[in-house]
Amino acid sequence: MTGRLIVQCRDQPGIVSTVSRILTEAGANIVSLDQYSTDPSGGRFFQRTEFHLEHFAAKRAELEATLQEHVGEAYGADWALTSPAQCKRVAIMVSKTEHCLLELLWRQRRGELPIDVVMVISNHSDLANEVRGFGIPFMHIPVHSADKSAAERAQLELLRGNVDLVVLARYMQIISERFLEEVGVPVINIHHSFLPAFIGAGPYQKAKDRGVKMIGATAHYVTADLDEGPIIEQDVARVDHTHTVRELQKRGADIERRVLARAVEWHCQDRVLRHGNLTVLFP
Repeated sequence: MTGRLIVQCRDQPGIVSTVSRILTEAGANIVSLDQYSTDPSGGRFFQRTEFHLEHFAAKRAELEATLQEHVGEAYGADWALTSPAQCKRVAIMVSKTEHCLLELLWRQRRGELPIDVVMVISNHSDLANEVRGFGIPFMHIPVHSADKSAAERAQLELLRGNVDLVVLARYMQIISERFLEEVGVPVINIHHSFLPAFIGAGPYQKAKDRGVKMIGATAHYVTADLDEGPIIEQDVARVDHTHTVRELQKRGADIERRVLARAVEWHCQDRVLRHGNLTVLFP
């Protein structure tokens, strides 16, 4: 069975050899090892290791104890041991626009995304039938402008302890800092890459009027600073004066689908390590 080990700490001699020794002594065969240091002289060290270990589940507790002693305590490292066999439980939040949502559901159904979508939450009921066609629970929680906190409380009751990741697939509501603190798992968002230019409604019309030559999309972790969290993935496409607003929107939607799907896949494969407001992305 395959396992993954993620390690982050201050860069210092001996980390790689210690991790390799622990895994080897446990009977594991390392199949990939990627590492990065922000500065070899006291910078921040990041490592992602994949290994094959027979009877991983039975040996996991003993391996974790060894890692805590010889990696966590000895190096002051944050570490995590995961199993690809256990798909991350994902909740998707959406409003009325379906393209990003359906891309994730299609890829999950085809086995292209290592996730288990346990629910879809929406502030509108428009997409209920499409979601239920995938056999996934659809939760309609209206958001009233006079009291958005009531909707967040209802969302948190569904999410808390039941998911490993929340994905905002064009969920057109601002997420509060309180929600982010209480949900207890990472939240990924997708939006067009015009920001901070062309903010607000009708960004593609504004982009057309400005004569942009490139459009794109950004997927990032959500923080209390609106649309300024650590970036996971971006992509772009060139456009010119002949493209209508509708054509710009279509191209933008295509990019959003791909970018969000890649960001979710990489996160769920433990390839994205956060460092302040930056990310380290292992191939």
